[in-house]
Amino acid sequence: MYGCRDLTELDLLDNPNEVTAETVDPNLLYNQIQLSFVDFYHAMHDVTDGVMRMTGLDAFSYEAALPPTVGNRAWRIAYAELLPDIALLESLNSEGRLDVHAGSARILQSYVLSTLVDYFGDVPLGTAGQGTDLISPGPTPGRDVYAYSEALLDEAIVLLTHAVGVTPSLDQFYEGDRDKWITLAKSLKFRLYHNTRLVDPAVRDKMEALLAEGDLIDDPAEDFVFHWSSNRSNPDARHPAYREMYESAINTYLGHYFMWLLCCEKEVDDPRRRFYFYRQIRNTYEQDPNTSSCPFDVTETPDHFVEVDPRLPFCIMSYGYFGRDHGNGQGIPPDQDLRTVYGLYPAGGRWDNQSFRSTLNLGTDGARGAGISPILTSAFLHFMRAEAALTLGTSDDAAEQLELAVTASIEKVCGTQTMIPPHDLDFYVITSASTGYFARILLPDMEEIQEYLDAVMGQFQTAPLETTMKEFYVALWGNSIEAYNMYRRTGMPSNMQPGLDPFVIGAFPRSLLYPTDHVTLNASVRQKSLDDLVFWDDGSANVR
Repeated sequence: MYGCRDLTELDLLDNPNEVTAETVDPNLLYNQIQLSFVDFYHAMHDVTDGVMRMTGLDAFSYEAALPPTVGNRAWRIAYAELLPDIALLESLNSEGRLDVHAGSARILQSYVLSTLVDYFGDVPLGTAGQGTDLISPGPTPGRDVYAYSEALLDEAIVLLTHAVGVTPSLDQFYEGDRDKWITLAKSLKFRLYHNTRLVDPAVRDKMEALLAEGDLIDDPAEDFVFHWSSNRSNPDARHPAYREMYESAINTYLGHYFMWLLCCEKEVDDPRRRFYFYRQIRNTYEQDPNTSSCPFDVTETPDHFVEVDPRLPFCIMSYGYFGRDHGNGQGIPPDQDLRTVYGLYPAGGRWDNQSFRSTLNLGTDGARGAGISPILTSAFLHFMRAEAALTLGTSDDAAEQLELAVTASIEKVCGTQTMIPPHDLDFYVITSASTGYFARILLPDMEEIQEYLDAVMGQFQTAPLETTMKEFYVALWGNSIEAYNMYRRTGMPSNMQPGLDPFVIGAFPRSLLYPTDHVTLNASVRQKSLDDLVFWDDGSANVR
């Protein structure tokens, strides 16, 4: 204090190191918005990939697996980073010179807000982001947030249609292609309608209007995906799942049920299997029984599994697939060299060539993390259109849309074969106890793909909606957000693996608890329950 000759210097409240509207570079700000958006996407996906059996639920119960702390990361990204940055970007668009920046940013904003509703229900909207003027923003009804999200998409379409300004120099999704952003906006509108079909009697007409325009994502070139690179440091720009499973430790188990759907449920082989999963061991049954960490006798499948589907895996999987059953919260044994891990798609890992080697090689395996985040693809849109045709009677042909969806999914996944290192196409075949030879695994050919499609379409004839939703679920590998929404809408797949202990697992979470940070720092908020329904969920789906 003695060093301050003029005490008015203490009134300086602006941080000289903080970016302001006067100093910010719009292109760098726009790039940060995109990166924050992808972080938000993965924060949401990470919360529910275990709930949706894509990975192992790391607790015996939903309540233990989903404490209020799990939402903190996504909430912080949305409200402290992404939404304020979008508001700043829009404030710079005074003369329309940044219409493409602002229009596409509104599309990202719409996705974020609607996804917050999908997970949490009522969330702050107009009351948020006002700083010290309103430090305890109250929640806005989810239905109103959805309406606002739809309005953002309409505004984005207008901005992008009439944009005359510069194109972003760092468009990570569509390289400044306004038409593709507009197609995405319309596709996201269809997604909003799709989620609300249980509670909106006018939704069929809204969908039909979009179908009539013919401008939904229906080409892989229009897919809304984020491309990661193989850069390992400064920054680490690899797919998050690759970072987790191809360095020096593996912190996640893949879910037995999801792997079983591809390897074992059907009589035909799924062409995507070797792209989705990489096995580190040849035979799970040869391992020490203690490594399965199963708290029950594994010699007999329990009744509550048999009642759902007697074929379901229980504690141990066949053919070298080593993961965990749903709701197995046992401790972690030294099994990292046994676990099945994410493969080439979407994580940029190894294609399964039956080499059965450890993946803990400091990021030197497979495509070295150059994977994708599949946010909304042409396959997903075709599945949604098939579901709408079956449940609402829209003008689409459900069978045709299903076949287009499965074909698009397989083509996208198998298209990553160009990223397989040449030496990974070879594998060792054991012919006896002492001999063997190197061979070349043939990648899925058209005959095998057609065989799979024929099997799916055959199942469709007897169980149209069940088949459609199960295939949608399989195609969603890497995107638990759409899987979580789909399951609450339909309760399908109906043979979803139950919790390992039926007396402990608890009721399926129809939404998440509000994040701890939001509840403890906001006087206007009261904690909710995992049983609370989001506005578009009428509770009719039978979920477990």
